[in-house]
Amino acid sequence: QVQLVESGGGLVQPGGSLRLSCAGSGFFVSDYAITWFRQAPRKGLEWVSAINSAGDDTMYADPVKGRFTISRDDANDTLYLQARSLKPEDTSVYYCSVVDDWGEGTLVTVSP
Repeated sequence: QVQLVESGGGLVQPGGSLRLSCAGSGFFVSDYAITWFRQAPRKGLEWVSAINSAGDDTMYADPVKGRFTISRDDANDTLYLQARSLKPEDTSVYYCSVVDDWGEGTLVTVSP
């Protein structure tokens, strides 16, 4: 059974940083591209970033480009999203996804 578990969220001040993690199990993590999404309060789901299975191709949504970095540690079946220079508008629940499976998300709140 595919399972994805996000962690690393929390309350951070504007300009701060967080590293989000996504631990995968029940499948060969290294065989799949992984995507991060987010959903802000009272807003729809937004695509954030993706990384291919080899880890050598990454993509970012314009609002996070230059501030967020996606990476993968296949030896530990874990994906990361390093978020820097956080802004209040980054406040969201962040989800990782592989194919049609999703985790339950981790909440990031950016506030003074």
